[in-house]
Amino acid sequence: MSDVTHDQPEFVTERMRLRPLRRTDAGVIALYCGDAGLARMTSAIPHPYPPGLAESYVNRARDTSDGETVWALDTGDDDMNGLIGLISLRLRPEGEGEVGFWVAPAFQGAGYASEAMEAIIGHAEGLGLKALVAQAFQDNLASIKVLTRSGFEYEGEGELYSLARAATVPTFRYRRVLGGRE
Repeated sequence: MSDVTHDQPEFVTERMRLRPLRRTDAGVIALYCGDAGLARMTSAIPHPYPPGLAESYVNRARDTSDGETVWALDTGDDDMNGLIGLISLRLRPEGEGEVGFWVAPAFQGAGYASEAMEAIIGHAEGLGLKALVAQAFQDNLASIKVLTRSGFEYEGEGELYSLARAATVPTFRYRRVLGGRE
C-alpha cells in the first residue's frame, strides 16, 4: 500500500509545515499519546495508549471522506520525521469547521499550536467557511490561550467525554467568525 495521500494541501509556516499523515508517523504518535498528561487534555486519546491504535488512527486520518482532515505539525526536513503534534479540521454541515489539536509535551508553550492554528484559519477562509468552532476542557489553560490568541471568542460551556479520564469533563466552547460571513 502506497504512502501517498489524496490531494490534501500542505502549509508552510515560519517554523514548520503542516503535512498529511504518513504511515511512518504511527510510532511517533504512539510515543506522544502514551503520555498521561497529554491524553488527559483530549477527549479521544485513551490512557494507557493501546498497541496498534496509532496505526489504525493514521489509516483512518488518511481517508478524508468523513469530512475530517488531519495534519502533522512537522519541524523536520523532508527526509526526517519531525512530527511534534497534530491539528484537524472537521467540516460541519452549517458551513463551519471544527478544529482540534495537540502538541507533544516537550514542545508545548513554544507557540507551535498558535502557528498551526493560523495556517488552518487561512485554509478555512479559503474554503469559504463562515466560522470555526472548538472546545477545550476547562482545566486546559494552554489550549484556551491558543484559541483566544487566535481570535476565537467564548461561546459557552459544554462537556465532552474523555477516554483518558474515563469521565465527562466540563468544556468551554469557542467560535471564530471568518471573513465577516455571519
